[in-house]
Amino acid sequence: MDHSSFSLSRRQFIGGAAALSAAALSLHALPASAEKPDSKFNGVQIGVITYSFRSLPCSAEELLGYITRCGISSVELMGDAAEDFAKRHTPDTGVGGPMDGFEALRKLYNEAGVNIHIVKFGHIGDEKMSDAEMGYYFAVAKALGARGITREMPDKSGLAERLGPVADRHEIMIGFHNHTQITPDSYTGDMLSYGRYLGINLDIGHYVAGTGEPAIPMIDKHRDRILSLHVKDRKKKKLFSDGPNMPFGEGDTQVAEVLQFLKQEGLTFPADIELEYDIPEGSDAVKEVTRCVQFCKEALA
Repeated sequence: MDHSSFSLSRRQFIGGAAALSAAALSLHALPASAEKPDSKFNGVQIGVITYSFRSLPCSAEELLGYITRCGISSVELMGDAAEDFAKRHTPDTGVGGPMDGFEALRKLYNEAGVNIHIVKFGHIGDEKMSDAEMGYYFAVAKALGARGITREMPDKSGLAERLGPVADRHEIMIGFHNHTQITPDSYTGDMLSYGRYLGINLDIGHYVAGTGEPAIPMIDKHRDRILSLHVKDRKKKKLFSDGPNMPFGEGDTQVAEVLQFLKQEGLTFPADIELEYDIPEGSDAVKEVTRCVQFCKEALA
């Protein structure tokens, strides 16, 4: 396939983002009935994981403000913010059920034009977790309207073996997230064999930094089992040093080419921005994520 080169300079990255940032900020100031954010560009859904805003106060309500200011319409929500909101919005009267707070959170986000497509519970399926506890997290995902749950990639097959049948029963996908420990063959063994709803949350920046290989062949190979991508730009590793995180367009991850591949192939899983490079002086996480959104939009134009 033609994976044509696409380049976007840092000046274009920052300069082009200014207009989008201003538009996103004014959008957030508009009443709820006004136009809602839309970050699906030419068929590719750009989202964000709320970990990107970890340098800021992170209640579910505050996170929603950041997301809409960035012009983003789809999110991977960290589970702690969801559970905190649910506790604050579940009636103490005994009326209703334990999922009421999560359903209220889904309504809040959906009315603002944001879909919670994934929720992250990094410890789901851990050895000491009962089946009932695992069932709770799947119920939370359903209440939020999420199609999947992300957690870290297992280092032992027992975790996947345990989670697979539960995920199949609930028909909610588990996306295993990689760091730089990944290899091109990590997902070809037993890990995904224990259930139809076991899948991949492929971090393309970590993949390139850890393997030195381009991410597109990995995406192509596992396209039917990918729940989502984490999109960041990193340099390739050198000797025993992992490659650093870089602003979009300055690393070796080929972010633009990956996005173009999703567009060309009609792949519909979300590409979620994960802000991990150092925030420049005078900026903040909202401004930097907005710049990343603009980069993605231009790559997909």
